[in-house]
Amino acid sequence: MARSARPAASACALALLAIGGPIRVPGADLLWSQLEPLPVSAEITGSCVMVVSGALVVAGGTPRGSESGEDSRVQPVRDVWILDSPDVSWRAATPLPEPLAFSACASLEGFAVLAGGIREGRLLDSAYHVRLHQGDAVFEPLPALPEPRAYAAAAALDSVFYLAGGRAGPGSANGADMLMLNLQAEDPAWEVGPAWPGPGRMLASFVAQDGALFLFGGAALPTGGDASNKGLGLQDAYRFSPIAGWTRITGPPRPIVGVPAAALGPTHIALFGGEERLRSGGDVPVSQEAPRLTPPVRGYHTVTDTWVEFGRAPGGIAGRNATVWQDRLVVPLEPGEGNRERAGVWAASVAPAPSGFSAVDYVTLFAYFSVLVAMGLYFASKGSSTDEFFLAGGRMPWWATGLSIFGTQLSSISFMAVPAKVYATDWVYFLLQMTIVLVAFPVVFFYLPYFRRAKMTSAYEYLENRFNLPVRLYASVSFVLYQLGRMAIVLFLPAIALSTVTGVSVYACILLMGTLSTLYTVMGGIKAVIWTDVVQVFVLYGGALLSLLILLARTDGGLAGIVAAGLDYDKFHMFNWTWDWTTTAVWVVLVGNLFLNLVPYTSDQAVVQRYFTTKDEKAAARSIWTNAILIVPSTVTLFLLGTGLWAFYRANPELLDPALPTDSIFPLFIAQQLPVGIAGLLIAAVFAASMSTLDSSLNSVSAAVVTDFFVRFRPGSSDAARLLLARCLTGGLGALATATSIALATFDIGSLWDTFQGMMGLLGGGLAGLFALGIFFRRANGGGAMAGAIASVFILYWVQQRTDLHFFLYGAVGILSCIGIGLLASAFFAPQRAAPGSGSRA
Repeated sequence: MARSARPAASACALALLAIGGPIRVPGADLLWSQLEPLPVSAEITGSCVMVVSGALVVAGGTPRGSESGEDSRVQPVRDVWILDSPDVSWRAATPLPEPLAFSACASLEGFAVLAGGIREGRLLDSAYHVRLHQGDAVFEPLPALPEPRAYAAAAALDSVFYLAGGRAGPGSANGADMLMLNLQAEDPAWEVGPAWPGPGRMLASFVAQDGALFLFGGAALPTGGDASNKGLGLQDAYRFSPIAGWTRITGPPRPIVGVPAAALGPTHIALFGGEERLRSGGDVPVSQEAPRLTPPVRGYHTVTDTWVEFGRAPGGIAGRNATVWQDRLVVPLEPGEGNRERAGVWAASVAPAPSGFSAVDYVTLFAYFSVLVAMGLYFASKGSSTDEFFLAGGRMPWWATGLSIFGTQLSSISFMAVPAKVYATDWVYFLLQMTIVLVAFPVVFFYLPYFRRAKMTSAYEYLENRFNLPVRLYASVSFVLYQLGRMAIVLFLPAIALSTVTGVSVYACILLMGTLSTLYTVMGGIKAVIWTDVVQVFVLYGGALLSLLILLARTDGGLAGIVAAGLDYDKFHMFNWTWDWTTTAVWVVLVGNLFLNLVPYTSDQAVVQRYFTTKDEKAAARSIWTNAILIVPSTVTLFLLGTGLWAFYRANPELLDPALPTDSIFPLFIAQQLPVGIAGLLIAAVFAASMSTLDSSLNSVSAAVVTDFFVRFRPGSSDAARLLLARCLTGGLGALATATSIALATFDIGSLWDTFQGMMGLLGGGLAGLFALGIFFRRANGGGAMAGAIASVFILYWVQQRTDLHFFLYGAVGILSCIGIGLLASAFFAPQRAAPGSGSRA
């Protein structure tokens, strides 16, 4: 990241302020632009800047120059100004209930809260809920603070408003406590939270970011009001988690007092300035004496616990807080030195980083895609029946099928998300991956014999043989709906990361992956899917290994250095020894994921269909063991990658891009650090992971629709008609998935889609429960099975909405509730004769 600008360069940049357009302060990584000028009468020194219902609100403050070390000279105003969008003018709103300055405020979802403050030497204990009604500001009283307080810091996390430190009265000690107000409670009341393990303070910087609260610096003044003593700026910093409490983190390079701070991107915090000197006997930082000084903008990274600089702000600090509005940092600034214009509100965004991709990388990427298309064309001439299109004639080698299962389950989301999760946390999720190995045992010894006993194309044919037609159709529809959502997500999420690091638009990435996957799947069917999966697995895992080797070579100390740094920060932590079912306890990870992984390996057509592509049961079992064996080295590789990425960027924090989400950390490393040509191959690996999942979903959904519906209700149809329908469905599904993914990127319907995905996720446990009922329980019948499956959906929904149960246990809830209720309900339905080959054990 760039360092502080030279004085001459700063003067040139400040001379551009009158233009009002976006500028890049020389040497900085932030692009600054001044918002619409505030009215002449507006005051922003000591004001609160908030975001309320999508609008920017500036409330209170004091005229410039009226504040000093004597609180009696602070003359606040009641003015409230609202900016609805960056391209309109500020408008006056209903004034504050009382004049306020140096209050603490924080923005929440759709509203804001401000508390305390100072007025003519009197500290205030008032607190207000701020919202907009018909475009005007409304200030609703909240419970008063336990004691009057000013110069406190505020932040909000999960609908809880936090107030840290502050001065509680003339001559008193700085606040060493944290007050909390739960705004979702029926009767909100202030509570005293745990104190940080450091001295009390006021004028601290307090920010919510990355699921936690961060407290930086502030001023510690002696008790007794001895004006002969100077206040001390603090240089410490702390992190607060509602679960883990307070922990000390690396403090800023210099003491900071009265510095506005706000979240910058997903994992950075921007702090606008840093002064360690206070006036003699007072509690107003030096920046108030010389507001025209342009302060440095420092960045703290919450994952690597490191600091960088983002250059300098284009003006001096005027307000006490900053906020995020329309994906930009917003902070009140005084004019720069030599510029006597009035203060204003400025917005900053992260300057887009140049793409690390070269022409050679693009050639490598498109050469890889050409190979995939060529494979589709080759296999298009190798089969002309639905048996070939869906099952490859039962002639696939067991090792190829095993690699295909592995590639199908290791999606692009996993390929990026696993290293990213380890990079951001630790190795607790390692046990999650190991449960896949354990699941192989019941699948091979209990499920596979029933699947292979009768020749099937759709896994859900078994459910009709064992129960009845409605159960089969319910399961098939559930699978199809879930896969429709999954295909769009599998395209959309990696496209965001790939677009950011390669410079290719999100839409181009989605179109490229969607079109190519659909093309070779339509042409070559399951053969093309499996063999391209084989190629993609080699590219995928080979790329991960190559990245790990390069990472080791470019990290000080290599593997030993990574291990040493990781041990110091407990990055290899793997076991949470607790009985708490709301967290990643050892038993939650193991038990929960044993059930969760039963879902795809026993009820997902995309996986089960692979069991039918080998020549016999023995070969199918080998393919399952192949997948299980591959899980171990691949998991170790991806987890080492995650910890290695953390160590590398901890040593080189200036290489981080604040705008990138954590899931993009691996693609960022690829684009930044890998040699020309190799980066293209590694990005191809990310594409490969997405495409290997998508092609499997396309073929398996087509198989389910054709087999469970068309063939089931038109048994006399010709195989040629079935094959034509299969190809048309595959093409149509691919187009639908691609279009839906583009819609996610275009219309910002992510929250709606998340809701749909969550609803569809309720069906998975019931599906696996149906197969377990059929295989293990002779007493279960069709009516009971259907009752169990439907009841499991409602039970799981209730658990999600009403309990804090960890989501790892949702699979267990779905499966066990389906089995339990299915068995109970079966007693109320007439027993049925099991179809030949359906089998059951209890």
